[in-house]
Amino acid sequence: MAASLRASSSSLRSRLLSSSSAAWSPWSHVLSSSVHSEASNQTETLAFDEIQLSPEKPSTATAFVLHGLLGSGRNWRSFSRALASELRDRSPSDEWRMVLVDLRNHGRSAGIKGLRPPHDMSTAARDLADLVKARGWAWPDVVVGHSMGGKVALDFAESCSRGDYGESADLPKQLWVLDSVPGQVETDNSDGEVERVLQTLASLPSSLPSRKWVVDHMINLGFSKSLSEWIGSNLKKDNEHVTWAFDLQAAIDMFNSYRERSYWTLLENPPKGLDIAIVQAELSDRWLSDDVQRLKALSRRESKPDAGKVSLHVLPNSGHWVHVDNPKGLLEIMAPNFLSAAKI
Repeated sequence: MAASLRASSSSLRSRLLSSSSAAWSPWSHVLSSSVHSEASNQTETLAFDEIQLSPEKPSTATAFVLHGLLGSGRNWRSFSRALASELRDRSPSDEWRMVLVDLRNHGRSAGIKGLRPPHDMSTAARDLADLVKARGWAWPDVVVGHSMGGKVALDFAESCSRGDYGESADLPKQLWVLDSVPGQVETDNSDGEVERVLQTLASLPSSLPSRKWVVDHMINLGFSKSLSEWIGSNLKKDNEHVTWAFDLQAAIDMFNSYRERSYWTLLENPPKGLDIAIVQAELSDRWLSDDVQRLKALSRRESKPDAGKVSLHVLPNSGHWVHVDNPKGLLEIMAPNFLSAAKI
């Protein structure tokens, strides 16, 4: 499949399981919070945003937030603000720092030249480790990942547990894997819209007249207005024209890796001290019944003192884009089950 994608754009058959449609999220008025610090930064590794409710106070814990394919960290700004606010309401002494990362080939990280191939889950996870080391940060206490970002989170934890990032690396204490199938992705389960998105993007010239032209073109092809506007949000100015802010071929490579990699071994043998929380969207078309039953069995296992644990949560009234379809419900699942900074 990967070879055929590289060989011919017109024959794209992969499915894009991403959080990227979240860019058009209109719900900030539903769950809003006052954020006094939101600093944008870029390093030689990855671009990122930081959100902290009280920047004058030292943070007590850090969570990395990872978007899906063709998305960016900014897709998760509103939800991350709301989550930080809810966590502080529950425990006023907790001061969470949310780091919204632009993964390689996405967002502002697409312009960083040092992120060389291969473009896969393991190198995307290693980029996170390089970011921590380059900034001199403590290692993240929690990693939240949606869709492809969920598998990057799983790869990051697995690599930490193996010692791949060196002796200084600390295993995260909790992962939140949001509507991301942990095993190989069956591409016959979706409705085909994402293939049409990739085919459409691949068919367009690299230089385009304007964002409005792209949005109108997508709508005329039958895509929804919200999806078309999100597609347009991934454009950047290029003299008199616009061009894509991401590397389409590299994104396809990353999706192929997402589709092919399996992390069932990690879920079946979670290292001591790691809590892996899986959120399945009730209306998502990404899941096979066998995968759901397998996760239910893992979540029912008796806990052992020398091993981590797995939990499964079902988000009602939501499709794949969980933080857009039902952000309030997602907060109601995550906030009471989120790692307490007091336990760090």
